[in-house]
Amino acid sequence: MVKLDLKSALKKFFGFDSFKGDQEDIIHNVLDGNNTFVIMPTGGGKSMCYQLPALLSEGTAIIVSPLIALMKNQVDAIRSISDDESIASFLNSSLNKTEAAKVKEDIVEGKTKLLYVAPESLTKDENVEFFKGIKISFFAIDEAHCISEWGHDFRPEYRRLREIFEEITNVPIIALTATATPKVQNDIQKNLNMLDAKVYKSSFNRDNLYYQIFPKKDVEKQIIKYIRTMQGKSGIIYCLSRKKVEELAELLQVNGVSALPYHAGLDAGTRARHQDMFLMEDTNVIVATIAFGMGIDKPDVRFVIHHDIPKSIESYYQETGRAGRDGGEGECISFYAYKDIEKLEKFLQGKPVAEQEIGRQLLNEMSSYAETSVCRRKMILHYFGEEFDAKNCNDLCDNCRHPKEKQEGKDRVLNLLQAIETLKETQRAKHYCLFLSGANTSDIQAYKHDKLPNFGVGKDKDLNYWNAVIRQVVVAGLILKDIESYGVLKLTEAGKKFLEKPTSFMLIKEHDYLVSDDDTVITTTGGGVFDQVLYDQLVDLRKSLSKQKNIPPFVIFQEPSLKDMCFQYPITLEELTNVQGVGHGKATRYGAPFVSLINNYVEQNDIERPQDMVVKSIVRKSGLKVQLIQNIDRKLSLEDIGKAQGKNIDEVIEEIEQIVTSGTRVNINYYIDDILDTDSQEEIFEYFSEAETDDLNAAHEEFDGEFSEEELRLMWIKFMSEMAN
Repeated sequence: MVKLDLKSALKKFFGFDSFKGDQEDIIHNVLDGNNTFVIMPTGGGKSMCYQLPALLSEGTAIIVSPLIALMKNQVDAIRSISDDESIASFLNSSLNKTEAAKVKEDIVEGKTKLLYVAPESLTKDENVEFFKGIKISFFAIDEAHCISEWGHDFRPEYRRLREIFEEITNVPIIALTATATPKVQNDIQKNLNMLDAKVYKSSFNRDNLYYQIFPKKDVEKQIIKYIRTMQGKSGIIYCLSRKKVEELAELLQVNGVSALPYHAGLDAGTRARHQDMFLMEDTNVIVATIAFGMGIDKPDVRFVIHHDIPKSIESYYQETGRAGRDGGEGECISFYAYKDIEKLEKFLQGKPVAEQEIGRQLLNEMSSYAETSVCRRKMILHYFGEEFDAKNCNDLCDNCRHPKEKQEGKDRVLNLLQAIETLKETQRAKHYCLFLSGANTSDIQAYKHDKLPNFGVGKDKDLNYWNAVIRQVVVAGLILKDIESYGVLKLTEAGKKFLEKPTSFMLIKEHDYLVSDDDTVITTTGGGVFDQVLYDQLVDLRKSLSKQKNIPPFVIFQEPSLKDMCFQYPITLEELTNVQGVGHGKATRYGAPFVSLINNYVEQNDIERPQDMVVKSIVRKSGLKVQLIQNIDRKLSLEDIGKAQGKNIDEVIEEIEQIVTSGTRVNINYYIDDILDTDSQEEIFEYFSEAETDDLNAAHEEFDGEFSEEELRLMWIKFMSEMAN
């Protein structure tokens, strides 16, 4: 078929005048009967690469697809270009027997050119027998990264596809994915026995997307404020748990945002309805688990927010890639705390060792990306094996838009490369950080690495610093992580040259998300400005009230609450309850002089209050919180309460702290009496009564480690309940 015919076919079926990128060559390759492997970013036009050849070929193309929602979306799109609905169908568990029989009848009659199947449907014996008796033009595997254990969405049933294909018939295969590292690419080709395939790899650069990472603090409030600046625009918010999806969708609705939840726990009808409402713009925002969005053809998603950091850079790239598919603006905002990485690491426990190793390495890459101060675009593209000059980012990531300071790091880089050489390229990043910083751990001693001359050569810097050096040296191409050996660091040719002849190497100061900086308030596009003058007045008021009532200042309102007042300017007790850490109880007890001061300040200084930025909380207490308080009233142990709610003791204490902070009294004396004697309780209580701050680190130092963090937290709860609430 000549190229002119392909262009006229494209115009006839899809109404386009020209192909994108490599589409035309790919389609020729498929039509010529060759195996084809397509790696193309989201929005690059992957589906056209199998849809047009299927329409032009004799027989039916079988497209393996992982999600029912994705199949429905694709089938609807193909049917819209034809007057015969039978042209495209799907075969999956959502069909009843009559519907499935009709699909097969259409195929036998030669009406169906594209059949979408789930891998589970493909492997059923009855379907295998049916497929053996029909004319198949080719097999297409969409979302082919699902084949690889190193891919971000591994599905064991995908690894059986090749043997099923061979049992059915010998026809060409086209595998397609939007995200594949070199390791994943090789894994896919080996598993499908298509190392002979012609590989078409487009650039992974999405030059219209803006990447930004915020520390995970006041996340819900930040999200609501941001969405209000994107009035009427479509967006997706990803959360890791179904519970968080439901809670956040409800919170958004309460705050006037048109939002719906989407996760695998909803029935199929609700999921389909919510997806259709998003596509038809009956709702602006979908709050979802990762189940949402694969292949969803909505070109004008303007923002993608990650409430929780994803499990891998592939997941992050795939999910952020759903923004700006039409080439228009696309903002990709993520909230990051290292605690989330630790939580995801805990989920790996109990899995096979190899799976744990892979999972940890993927998480390590994700945390490196989040914490780096290097151009984010450069780091993403490096991960996918593509070189990129950060100058071409055009300030479309937070690190390029707000660059961190740089300093000469030639000697530090040399220290690192010499350490890798000394340890014969046998260790992973963490070990080199320990080695360079002089940490005499059991691992270091076991290898006798503490006896080597350059052990501790960088002991003036901590593990985080050396981790940052490693990240930047990897991106610069002087060392590489050997994936086959789960991330062992190896010198590249460029690294060996640097060892022989060191040159200038500018190191960028990294973000430190381990340190909580209370003076930093996250502001997205629509954030306000912190009012230092008002803050000083509120601090003075709090001090005078604390002397008057003979209680520490933090008992009245904690610092984060005062700071939030300097953004929101609450002038009524009701508005005060929208402030972080202020419940109705605390507002009623202490709020009057504060709202009076703020009201006078606003009038005197003619301040325009950002009331459109006030975030309403969901007033009703969640069932679990009510249950928690009831269980405490019944004097159950905190461990038993945690077990019943699937939480550890830390999480239970954290929840009680939140309840107490917002002004509700909680009596856990029965529990404290079992672990601390009366004298110890009095000693800690007296400390809090006289303390200037409620910082538990200060308390821990004051008692010289005599009491554990848990004991101090429990006594803080007792103190605040009795004195503040």
